[in-house]
Amino acid sequence: MSKERVFTRAAVLGTGAWGTTFAQILADAGLKVTMWGRKATTVDFINSGENATYLPGLELSDQISASTSIEEVVTGAQLIVIAVPVAGVRSTLETARPCLSDDVAIVSLAKGLELVSHLRVDEIIEQASGLGQDRIAVISGPNLSREIAEHQPTATVVASTNQQLAIDIAKACHTSYFRPYVSTDVIGCEIAGATKNVIAVAIGAAEGMGLGLNTRATLITRGLAEMTRLGQALGGDPATFAGLTGIGDLMATCSSRLSRNFSLGHRMGTGLSLDEALALSPGVVEGVRSAEPILAVADSLGIDMPISAAVWAVVSGDATIEQMGQMLLARPQKMDGWEISLL
Repeated sequence: MSKERVFTRAAVLGTGAWGTTFAQILADAGLKVTMWGRKATTVDFINSGENATYLPGLELSDQISASTSIEEVVTGAQLIVIAVPVAGVRSTLETARPCLSDDVAIVSLAKGLELVSHLRVDEIIEQASGLGQDRIAVISGPNLSREIAEHQPTATVVASTNQQLAIDIAKACHTSYFRPYVSTDVIGCEIAGATKNVIAVAIGAAEGMGLGLNTRATLITRGLAEMTRLGQALGGDPATFAGLTGIGDLMATCSSRLSRNFSLGHRMGTGLSLDEALALSPGVVEGVRSAEPILAVADSLGIDMPISAAVWAVVSGDATIEQMGQMLLARPQKMDGWEISLL
């Protein structure tokens, strides 16, 4: 393993709810944190001690400051935290790249696949920053930002192909309420984080339609099955999907109105259109954006993902919410992926 590092200064790129919450985690763990955001009003809020745009009512550490200058924020930072939507990761890092320190490490909070390239976020970071995978990590787990910002206890996973880097970042964000575990299965963590957002839209829609716990349990377990199939086909460890980044994150995302993906599905289940539901979302709904590239990757590998396909059919306008349920229930009987006949 590489030499141990102790991080003391971090830059968080993005001023949304999760980025702000993670900045607070780092500050509580003893780091000095500078945040970058495009909106001057949100930056001003953060510098006044509260992100009133995304986390109203929660006081921020005096170790957190913010700026609209990405050069000012990134220069000298030992750890860069990516907290922008997947669609903005590449352009943000390309802008920041000239200012990156020689020994900088980057950790991503984003979950999803890039629309055109179908790349995972760690792969986008590698291309846009010029860094090797040994200096890149991702964080994934049951991490609803508002609960963590209120210091409700949770756990997460820091994954990197460089195990020592994962350990170092885990130490940098370990607090009395935030417990990181480490993994070297970056692929599994990335695919779990991306696909669970799509499954959450389906489960939210089911609840919005008034369906009960049987339906929820069915969608969660079958959703986990298709997440695992895709992850394993791409080289991920099936065990990852049985842990915090798989079933853990899926349970949290599919059980709370704090999840933008679940909430969007719920609104559509009550009868709102996609555009109406998106207009009510406080931020980007990655499950909508990632459905298409996830299915494209699955199709290229011959992986069956019926729930994800049904969600994409709805958000692309090819099916209604009601038809989504019919599509899933009309599928042939299967056992472990093989069609069987009923006697």
